[in-house]
Amino acid sequence: MKTTSKSSVIIGKDSSTPLTANRPGYGTMRLTGEGIWGEPKNRPEALQILRKAVDLGVNYIDTADYYGPGVTNRLITEALFPYASDLIIGTKVGAKRGGDKSWNFFGKPEQLRESVNLNLKELKQERLSLVHFRLMPSGGDVFEDSLNAMFDMQKEGKILHVGLSNVSRKQLQIALKMGKIASVQNLYGYMQRSTLAGPMGGAGGEEILDLLEERHIPLIPYFSLQTSLGKGQDKVEEMAKKYRISPAQMNVVWLLNRSPWILPIPGTTSLSHLEENLKAAEIKLEPEDLAYLG
Repeated sequence: MKTTSKSSVIIGKDSSTPLTANRPGYGTMRLTGEGIWGEPKNRPEALQILRKAVDLGVNYIDTADYYGPGVTNRLITEALFPYASDLIIGTKVGAKRGGDKSWNFFGKPEQLRESVNLNLKELKQERLSLVHFRLMPSGGDVFEDSLNAMFDMQKEGKILHVGLSNVSRKQLQIALKMGKIASVQNLYGYMQRSTLAGPMGGAGGEEILDLLEERHIPLIPYFSLQTSLGKGQDKVEEMAKKYRISPAQMNVVWLLNRSPWILPIPGTTSLSHLEENLKAAEIKLEPEDLAYLG
């Protein structure tokens, strides 16, 4: 087994204010209650996980004001504020939870502004480091107007870097002509790389990865483990045994080795799993093993 020093990726590489994010980062979505709703079952442990992640070198933490809703933002603030100078908090706007725990479109220009202001308040920031505009299936034809609103808030100093989430190749191509896109969050994992059909599906990362790599724009995968584990991934299990790690770790290893522009954000509610996921950054796959995994 080859090990290597932990790597990093640049967010906003072509801007005057690039940010360096260590790989992997940490996604907070699973820190909420069941159904991504309400407070975690063990709030002290959730706070401990956030602090431990930073202690272990994580400097990119992913959140959204609609996780909980508001729960992960409050946890981050309680655990980590005042923030370290190199900590990058990436959040998302474009959705809102209903009282029935539904996921609803909230991506009109005025709605995005409301969400950005809410994130600023909840995270106790004067400017958000990175905000992904999350496209929802029921969003209608407001993409360009809404993205322009994001760029307007960037000019106003509310947002440092603008990102996208759940976008098709065509939408990404349009966005790249409109302004600078710092990062993209799409569905991507070993067993689910392309767009997932269905009402709760997501836009895949495979269809846009080449565009992102050409422009040195990070792909931040979501559901990278949820769509991979427990699906008869024989090759992953075989490689996990070879490298003496768990299948979950091998999924993270694969993402890190798949492209230097992928920033995995595996989430967990377990301190031991957190440490395992972060140790995956030290593993360098042999070229033949990466080719075998495909």
